[in-house]
Amino acid sequence: MIELRGSKKASTVPFPAIVGQDRLKRALLAVAADDGLGGLLVCGEKGTAKSTAVRALVDLLPDQRAVADCPYGCPPDDPGAQCADCRTRADPPVETRSVPLVTLPLGATRERVVGTLSVADALDGEAEFDPGLLARANRGILYVDEVNLLDDHLVDVLLDAAASGVNRVERDGVSVSHPANFTLVGTMNPEEGDLRPQLKDRFALQTTVTGCEDIEDRVTILERAIGEAGDLREGFAEETADVADRLADARELLDSVTLPEQFKADIAELCRDAGVEGHRADISVARAARTVAALDGRSKVVESDVREAAELALPHRLRSRPFEDAPDPDDVLDDHFDDEADGAEDERDDSQGDSDAEDSATEGGANDDPGNADDSGPDAEADSGDSDGSDSQSGTSNGADSASDEDDSHRGDRPAAESPADVETGDGDDSDAADEDREDSESTGDSDGGSDESEEGVPLVPGQARPGVGEAERPDIDGVEADATSTASGYEDGSRAAATPSPEGRGAQVRTERADAGDSVDAAASVRAAASRGADAVTERDLRTSVRAREQSALVVFAVDASVSMRSAMRTAKGVVLELLQDAYERRDEVAFVAFAGEDAEVLLPPTDSTDLAARHLKDLPVGDRTPLPAGLRTAGEVVEQADAAASVVVVVTDGRANVAAGSPTEATRRAARGLAERDAHVVVVDAGDDGATSLADLVTEKTGGERVPLDELTPERVTGAVERAGAAATPGGVGR
Repeated sequence: MIELRGSKKASTVPFPAIVGQDRLKRALLAVAADDGLGGLLVCGEKGTAKSTAVRALVDLLPDQRAVADCPYGCPPDDPGAQCADCRTRADPPVETRSVPLVTLPLGATRERVVGTLSVADALDGEAEFDPGLLARANRGILYVDEVNLLDDHLVDVLLDAAASGVNRVERDGVSVSHPANFTLVGTMNPEEGDLRPQLKDRFALQTTVTGCEDIEDRVTILERAIGEAGDLREGFAEETADVADRLADARELLDSVTLPEQFKADIAELCRDAGVEGHRADISVARAARTVAALDGRSKVVESDVREAAELALPHRLRSRPFEDAPDPDDVLDDHFDDEADGAEDERDDSQGDSDAEDSATEGGANDDPGNADDSGPDAEADSGDSDGSDSQSGTSNGADSASDEDDSHRGDRPAAESPADVETGDGDDSDAADEDREDSESTGDSDGGSDESEEGVPLVPGQARPGVGEAERPDIDGVEADATSTASGYEDGSRAAATPSPEGRGAQVRTERADAGDSVDAAASVRAAASRGADAVTERDLRTSVRAREQSALVVFAVDASVSMRSAMRTAKGVVLELLQDAYERRDEVAFVAFAGEDAEVLLPPTDSTDLAARHLKDLPVGDRTPLPAGLRTAGEVVEQADAAASVVVVVTDGRANVAAGSPTEATRRAARGLAERDAHVVVVDAGDDGATSLADLVTEKTGGERVPLDELTPERVTGAVERAGAAATPGGVGR
């Protein structure tokens, strides 16, 4: 089995030395203090210390105890969080080590993340599980830079592991499950695309960072960047130790922090009024409020803790209506807490009015019976003082504290499964990059349930001995022509084996399947197939080839007639665009919008997969009194050519009544349609004209070889079907998303 070891690699910039970015540092400390929060999403432009802050966090985390020879870093004192092997050991060796910070590269293959059968051990006749990055990240931090660009098959893996805390591998004849309880930290630049909603909701907290505008701050950043790293660490050693102590104290205090009943109701009301889906937001705000209080050394949550927690837990969960921007988080919070303040003020006014009435009654009673004044006065004053003090401190009734402590479950102490040196990225990480490439080249890219399982009825348990296999040597692969074997041993970009199901051998590996004559051979998968059935040589029945997903996205260009008579058609097209963009991330598809009216055509929405960007660009569409259909077709063709997507679909929405062109509108439309056909785009002509009216829609359909549909059949499903057909035509043998 391959050892998961390495020395701790610290960030070159200490955590306190990061200039500004107080909100980012606060959010990182929160997820470090409370394992139950689960994750943090950091959004911001490039060069704003996002990655630097994440890596610097490791210096602050306390060392933890773990089983010394366990690749998953199991806790020695918590059987419920241990792997199957550790649960059977009576007295395993224990060591103290750092919390792991594991970086998940964007180009990682699926088996590199979840683990697979070890090729090295398979060549020696042994079936051993080679743990992946999820094993390294157990009880630590899994960091994904540019998480919005992560391939979908890896996003699915993260969703499964994050939901269950367990990584299950059913592949290559191996059945393995192990703990994968990690804090997910992702960074992204929103300008490069949005994040898949299912994954975004898994991040308990989110914060946005921007560059420093103050000149003094920028000068300080520059000085620290070009200075000696050793001097910087030494100069901030005391501050780093102070922050680490504060974090350790917060982890100790967290379980005893109480959340008053009043704030529980406030949190529920806030999340309901904000319109967030589900209840994860409520839970995240409540947990974060307790964590913020613990970081500040308080054992009881106050209103400022709730507001700060909401600022971190709500922004990425706020929903927007079609073609409208999402609500501003600050406005949502201001409205809620201002209403709370107004309500509290009204209650105080009512209370004061009641108090004045009682005082008047008391004074009247005192005039009637002067002897009672001395008895009742001090008692009344004491009661009033107690009431005022209680209101000013917490605003809750007596006894709320005893009932307000919520039942939180934590993962417990979090020792490091290993050191993070071999999984961080950076200029100085060359050796680790080589290891990553080597292991990627050995992997097959199977899905967890690959087609290879059909050959064996019983999965092989890692470590199981096979009779007569122990002395096996590297096998000779028979039954394959020389050109096929040479292709199998060649690698593109020094990392991945070529595979013929995708014409260019590109794209994420999805699974392996039996190799047919002429297919390139995935050597690693073939060796695993032989080892899984106990053979000491690879035969023709074991040969496997890799199936890859198409790597590039498809582009859908809407070319819409924006003449006055087409208002209804434009609204329909806008709605379809928005619905397509809701799922654009899953397929990596992009949408563009071209409007033609008046004398020319205009690209209103460049190719994008961002719903927010589409909402801003398409909120108000121009209209004209003429229809330059040829210009619309030409402009759509130019967008297709510039995008250079793997597959393109052009949706032309028009009534076919062209009346603007240089010369004959019919001839100009014919030439433009031919030019669009030369772009190899799949064309869908949506006829928005009246039945029986003279139309050029038939001409466009004929010259582009496209399909014609009526306006009432323009739906996202219809366009998605066209995209799939275009993708299949562009990448024969590939696997669409």
